[in-house]
Amino acid sequence: MSAITLIEAITQALAYEMRTDDSVLVLGEDVGVNGGVFRATAGLQKQFGEGRVLDTPLDETTIAGLTVGLASQGMKPVAEVQFDGFVYPMLDHIVCHAARFRNRTRGRLTCPMVLRVPWGGGIRAPEHHSEANEAMFTNVPGLRVVLPSSPQRAYGLLLAAIRDPDPVIYMEPKRIYRQYKEEVPDDGEALPLDVCFVLRDGADVTLVTWGAQVKECLEAADALEAEGISAEVIDVATLKPLDFDTIAESVSRTGRCVIVHEAARTGGFGAEIAARLAEHSMYDLVAPVERVTGYDVPIPLFRLEMKYLPSVDRIVAAAKRTLAAS
Repeated sequence: MSAITLIEAITQALAYEMRTDDSVLVLGEDVGVNGGVFRATAGLQKQFGEGRVLDTPLDETTIAGLTVGLASQGMKPVAEVQFDGFVYPMLDHIVCHAARFRNRTRGRLTCPMVLRVPWGGGIRAPEHHSEANEAMFTNVPGLRVVLPSSPQRAYGLLLAAIRDPDPVIYMEPKRIYRQYKEEVPDDGEALPLDVCFVLRDGADVTLVTWGAQVKECLEAADALEAEGISAEVIDVATLKPLDFDTIAESVSRTGRCVIVHEAARTGGFGAEIAARLAEHSMYDLVAPVERVTGYDVPIPLFRLEMKYLPSVDRIVAAAKRTLAAS
């Protein structure tokens, strides 16, 4: 077993499910001959044929409609959106149809589809190629929203997403597609959805995050440890439905919480977590909840891009503020 990158883990998971379940197929722009813009589907068309790895027109609305139709008729389509900012034309089909099938038919029909969305900034891409739009989907009843942060979790969570009978928005942090490698056994073992992962135990402050920001939070925890501050790091992984119990249990011990995400601050999913802490964990908190986020502007182009994204220094400073406040 060799170590692989996050993007290779996604390819591995897709191939496993396509081998073991004939109803699984892949579709999207350039996913076949070219293997996708990030090469997540490289080699799959050659292995499984054009009937199961479909190159579509450059038309996100058609991709979404076709995906919903296939899923409603017993297939398990995995559609790729080339970039996060291209997802907006697909919202009609996702919100009005995919998310409502189970409710609309009183459980008679479900919509077992996965929408793979290369997500977030940090790759020096032009406008509409670096969106962090996860909160938009968490507001839609009937959707699961999943955001892996490592090769192992990318593999296990994608398997679970494909096997889920309801629609899953599977958002892939492209900044860490090839940033590091892990050993990922190709054993078909799915990881649980709707569960947070505690990546590091701590006693003084809880860092809550998802996607590419997990790396910065772990580095911030190292920096805080060097100053005698013990930080617990939680990877939310499934934003909707949220495993709030794991977060609340951690905060009950640390008394402090810093929420980190690269999406814009106003209406970001961190605000939902902060609101739940205010509702259910007020008496456990010894300091106000801090948020380290992107800013309320479109993500800037190359020169300022990394200034926009949460940094280790900003996370460390927020954690120290929670200790100073108490």
